[in-house]
Amino acid sequence: MLKIEELHVYYGAIRALDGICLNVEQGEIVTMIGGNGAGKSTTIRTISGLVRPRTGAITYEGQPIHSLPAHRIVTLGVGQSPEGRRVFSNMTVRENLDLGAYTRSSRRGEVKSDMERIFVLFPRLKERETQLAGTLSGGEQQMLAIGRALMSRPRLLLLDEPSLGLAPFLVQAIFRIIKDINQQGVTVLLVEQNANQALKIAHRGYVLETGRVVLADTAANLLKNDLVRQAYLGE
Repeated sequence: MLKIEELHVYYGAIRALDGICLNVEQGEIVTMIGGNGAGKSTTIRTISGLVRPRTGAITYEGQPIHSLPAHRIVTLGVGQSPEGRRVFSNMTVRENLDLGAYTRSSRRGEVKSDMERIFVLFPRLKERETQLAGTLSGGEQQMLAIGRALMSRPRLLLLDEPSLGLAPFLVQAIFRIIKDINQQGVTVLLVEQNANQALKIAHRGYVLETGRVVLADTAANLLKNDLVRQAYLGE
């Protein structure tokens, strides 16, 4: 579904990605783990068109997308829930979700039914439907960010640090929801510093360090890998 080949990305003179290669098959949950500054979020932002690569290629369902604008990539079926949630704080929950379907505004009937599905997936959002997003708790804002991404009807969902800053019981809930979304047919590329939880729900994983992939394997094997356990699982 997604193939990244020799991706090099710079912020000015600073190299953020140094020849990243990875792939995501349809129906998978694939996770990227690594420390701060490893290049995980840059990879996600480059896939979604928010950052332009200097060299390399990104192919989605057989089509090159690395030179397309972000809104075009969304219409092809790639949705992103960004790091830090980035909800529109002065707009209501419903208005935020509506913006997630901006590229589908001509299909109001579908959008309405999709919003009801989001409210089934996240009952708390239904309870807060008319509340300003900025007044929600951190966990509720994360649910809203994921729900907003799903409103574009993505076939590939990019999740950037969905558990960041959440209480442990909410972390468990978010990972259950990610698994449910995947079981409903959405392929997931997950960036997550909680490597233990991410690898428990993923099919495969990539370990990034200083803009490079240093290890790639099944999630089960990465959970048993001594280097991964020492560096990222706190063991």
